[in-house]
Amino acid sequence: MKVLFIGGTGTISSAITQQLLEQGNELYLLNRGTRNDALPAGVTILKADINDEATVSKLIENLEFDVVADFIAFVPAQLERDYRLFNGKTKQFLFISSASAYQTPLSDYRITEGTPLSNPYWEYSRNKIACEDYLMKQYRENGFPVTIVRPSHTYDERSIPLGVHGKGSWQVAKRMLENKPVIIHGDGTSLWTMTHNSDFAKGFIGLMGNIHAIGESVNITSDETVTWNQIYEIIADALGVKLNAVHVSSEFLAACSKEDYRGGLLGDKANSVVFDNSKLKRLVPGFVATTRLDQGIKQTVKYILAHPEYQKEDKEFDIWCDKVIGALDVALKTINE
Repeated sequence: MKVLFIGGTGTISSAITQQLLEQGNELYLLNRGTRNDALPAGVTILKADINDEATVSKLIENLEFDVVADFIAFVPAQLERDYRLFNGKTKQFLFISSASAYQTPLSDYRITEGTPLSNPYWEYSRNKIACEDYLMKQYRENGFPVTIVRPSHTYDERSIPLGVHGKGSWQVAKRMLENKPVIIHGDGTSLWTMTHNSDFAKGFIGLMGNIHAIGESVNITSDETVTWNQIYEIIADALGVKLNAVHVSSEFLAACSKEDYRGGLLGDKANSVVFDNSKLKRLVPGFVATTRLDQGIKQTVKYILAHPEYQKEDKEFDIWCDKVIGALDVALKTINE
């Protein structure tokens, strides 16, 4: 296949890039070139800012693709630009939406592609819904060959997957290593699904060039479901320490933080989710996520501990954690007096 990725170096796309090249595909990446140092050999770089539509149009003037995928589109205006650029130049256009677009709170914890799209808590999710609406309109009215992909929480070796964190994931790991209390949202018993990017890539590549995926929306997640308590225990175990957990309500965290915990927690991670991947498995026979969460997190922790460049401290988040935990301690003492 002749493939163009807009982006191509992020958490989700990097594993797809690697696997596509291993399979002998012709891959182009359109990006600004700021994160291309670690790219495998064989990629053709089209260096440009996708927002510079005139420059991009000239770059692709004599090119046509089997697949174009945009990994960095978040609002409808960006998809309108993509439509102008790639309509008639690709046999398939893949848009990476988000599972956070699904109904929040859920009327049924089991999520299929037929679950309604609605998220009053998170603008990010509402924008993704609007993007999907625009693309499906182009498919229905103009035959634009769209496939919509909805990932959930996908991770790689560069960042530990967490619920409550600041800038990056290292500060939470550092707190664990120092035996400091770590915040888990809610009571930690809500269900969650995490997917290693290498597994996501297998499902994504199976949809590429797949005529049965045109006009469809498809979940790509692991079938493994765990609680947030289990997730943090797995991380602590990978670090070789005992977990010192403090449970704090998501509403409280959203109310007392500059981070978007209203969106990221109330609109996403605070809700129990279990994904039904039957549709993906019909479209991509043989798909199975093979990286168990404890195995994947051990790989991630090992990688981060061996690469100091990913050990970036976030002192502001650290101070905030201490303040939140201190406020809870004061409240408990006051009640018990």
